[in-house]
Amino acid sequence: MDYMLSNKKAWEEAFDNRHENWGDDIASRIRNEKYPFFNPETIKFLNRYDLRDKTVVQFCSNNGRELLSLVKNSGAREGFGFDIAENQTRYSNQKANELGIRCKFVPVNILDIGNEYFNRFDFIIITAGALCWFKDLDIFFDKVSKCLSKNGILLVNEIHPVTNMLAALGEDDFDESSPLKLIHSYFNKEWVQNDGMYYMTKKKYDSKTFTSYTHPYSDIINAMCLSGIKIIAMNEYMIDISDLFVHLNNKEIPLSFILEGKKE
Repeated sequence: MDYMLSNKKAWEEAFDNRHENWGDDIASRIRNEKYPFFNPETIKFLNRYDLRDKTVVQFCSNNGRELLSLVKNSGAREGFGFDIAENQTRYSNQKANELGIRCKFVPVNILDIGNEYFNRFDFIIITAGALCWFKDLDIFFDKVSKCLSKNGILLVNEIHPVTNMLAALGEDDFDESSPLKLIHSYFNKEWVQNDGMYYMTKKKYDSKTFTSYTHPYSDIINAMCLSGIKIIAMNEYMIDISDLFVHLNNKEIPLSFILEGKKE
């Protein structure tokens, strides 16, 4: 079975089995907070751009909370969210209607996005836990570039590839006495998982197959450049954005990064 189709089924299964309180705070936080669901480092970047009357999109929009927050607080004209899970995009569209925010969430394999979206978006955002679901980043960023309008901006806020070498909290190889012990290869690796999506369900279960991929930093940067996106800023942080390495915050190792690019 194609790994993307398998992942689609696994994500939809996870969302159907989501924890009863997962996502309950989306509407209230978006109504009452400035840029909820974004970390302070990303908010600094978002505040640099005037997105009023612009069209923005999130690749791998999950339950929609980040895009809804972005559109509401930035004054963007409209937002689009692309995600492979049909039930998640239905849920996200319901939240958009509930909040009265001009966002449309589209169920689609991002690698299959059609040319009706090419050269359409002024700003594209990609957040934590997205890039690992694509085997070939050259193909992924080529699609991102095609969707950006001329002079459009790409902002990537992701988990740092260095963390791929470490055992995360809850993993069998995790050693509390030696949390910085290098367990895995830094370079390309395929991961196959059948014990669910814990952050969404708050439980382990015999799940459909998730397949994800490790990418070194060089692969991310080279794929962006190859796609025609010029990197204009690169920042690394000692702050975990995955909830898997919070015990390593501010321990002098990179845990997250922000890449800022422009299509010229």
